Amino acid sequence: MAEQALWYVVHTYSGYENKVATNLETIVENRRLQDLIQEVKVPVEMVPELKDGKERLVERKLFPGYVLVKMVMTDESWYIVRNCRGVTGFVGPSSKPEPLSDEEAEKLGMNAKAELTLDYAVGDNVQITGGPLEGFVGVVDEIDLQAQKVKVKVSMFGRETPAELELGQAKPL
Repeated sequence: MAEQALWYVVHTYSGYENKVATNLETIVENRRLQDLIQEVKVPVEMVPELKDGKERLVERKLFPGYVLVKMVMTDESWYIVRNCRGVTGFVGPSSKPEPLSDEEAEKLGMNAKAELTLDYAVGDNVQITGGPLEGFVGVVDEIDLQAQKVKVKVSMFGRETPAELELGQAKPL
């Protein structure tokens, strides 16, 4: 029977959260350890910030100095995470890391897979609201929810031009 992957909290040097997450993902990819270390997340929230008289949304870390890792705890996975550059250790007793309970993981939104709903579909006309083609109108060609991308065909200079956008960069007409 395969062990279940659980969420663990990893303590990092302050400001190294994204670097640790990237390093872990690279190690997992290179060593093909996706079955042991399944997900690495730096919990963030979007908060409004006023700068130079303009309000904009900026990303802020919910737990500075911490990274959440969904993994099957084995000697190998523990060693890889513990010895990643920037990691100071796991949260829990020093001899054995403590996983988050299901309730704790649920409160942090780690186990929730919110179903994304779009107000446009393949074949719909959409207005591009961001990127270099902002303001153009196009037809949705393909939607990739996994990658959070939408492919749109835009008519430019009498030709159909494909454009790949983030889901939020297109709105229905």
